[in-house]
Amino acid sequence: MSDEKKYITAEELKKHNKQDDLWISIQGKCYNVTDWVKEHPGGDIPIRSLAGQEATDAFIAFHPGTAWKYLDKFFTGYHLKDYEVSEVSKDFRKLCTEFAKAGMFEKKGHGVIYSLCFVTLLISLSFCGVLLSNSFLVHMLSGGILGFSWMQISYLGHDSGHYLIMTTRGFNKMAQILTGNCLTGISIAWWKWTHNAHHVACNSLDHDPDLQHLPVFAVSSKFFKSLQSSFYGRELTFDSISKFFVSYQHFTYYPIMCVARVNLFVQTFLLLFSSRKVPDRAFNILGILVFWTWFPLLVSTLPNWTERVLFVLISFCVTSLQHIQFTLNHFAADVYVGQPEGNDWFEKQTSGTIDIACFSWMDWFYGGLQFQLEHHLFPRLPRCHLRKISPIVQDLCKKHNLPYRSLSFYEANVWTIRTLKTAAMQARGLLWEAVNTHG
Repeated sequence: MSDEKKYITAEELKKHNKQDDLWISIQGKCYNVTDWVKEHPGGDIPIRSLAGQEATDAFIAFHPGTAWKYLDKFFTGYHLKDYEVSEVSKDFRKLCTEFAKAGMFEKKGHGVIYSLCFVTLLISLSFCGVLLSNSFLVHMLSGGILGFSWMQISYLGHDSGHYLIMTTRGFNKMAQILTGNCLTGISIAWWKWTHNAHHVACNSLDHDPDLQHLPVFAVSSKFFKSLQSSFYGRELTFDSISKFFVSYQHFTYYPIMCVARVNLFVQTFLLLFSSRKVPDRAFNILGILVFWTWFPLLVSTLPNWTERVLFVLISFCVTSLQHIQFTLNHFAADVYVGQPEGNDWFEKQTSGTIDIACFSWMDWFYGGLQFQLEHHLFPRLPRCHLRKISPIVQDLCKKHNLPYRSLSFYEANVWTIRTLKTAAMQARGLLWEAVNTHG
């Protein structure tokens, strides 16, 4: 029997990018994951986004070392011809290895315990303010505290979605349902579905769902061509309604952020009651029912409708700080159209992210996600290490002449509004052109 290796070219690999014929390459070895994609814990979207490509860096970023042993059963026997590793990728993989040897992916510190205690305190204060006081001001303050607790809870849910914050996977799943579904009303299943796609296709206009907000927002005039969303499987139609809303998006940005939570509630229901395969659908629905039991009951104990409406609005407005933060990390960064490419993983993350500069004592407020680039490069790394590795990432970006953008919260807002205004002015030109043409 011959031990000679069999090879296929990158062009031949690209042909295996269909739903019923899906291959990827990891370290130059080609794997047939057509059937596995349906069972992949991270969902099918990340693999489909990199179908027919070399995907080593993405695989390393998202998987622990224990995942490598499962690859052999998918090996096709083919190796990628002329497989080369760029200097950037070599340095990235070296860093991953160094962090793993140092045990950084396992060392989570005491942040989870502190966060759980802090969240418990905030929710308790909010409930006590509503139930034990008759003061209008105390009730409104309680609404703000509840909104602030949702921010901190979301960071815990985010952490649990990327790595184990509990001792076992079972307890971790319980933490996800509790922090996401039961306490915030947002499904962890929905979050995983969209968030994993966002990480793999960072700032791809047609693949990243976190940039697909028509008809209310368009961060680039490229949306004016009615792009086809690979994520949602439909056209992102830029019609007259979109033209109108986008034309004024730099004015409506903050007001819409104040009620953005409503959209997350709607997206949760649309997914959980869709025909799409949803992991742990029953638990997710049960968790949502828990939220929509306690939250309306809490609000109903307020003495009148004025206080009830204001309580909800204030809680949403406080939480909007987090929605704004997440958009600041990406709206003003570089964008592109098309499928993400596995051979420029590091470059795509640097171009598609913006860090928010702050003092170390403010890290808790941002949940560590002000280090957006560091998080995107090493999504499994606990947030307590992100500030430590920031100088290392900066040096690597400087070495390879790649952007590392770190702005103050104010500067990031200015950049974001400027990006939205640029697209708005272009959309407004199209709007007036249509009005003049059709009367």
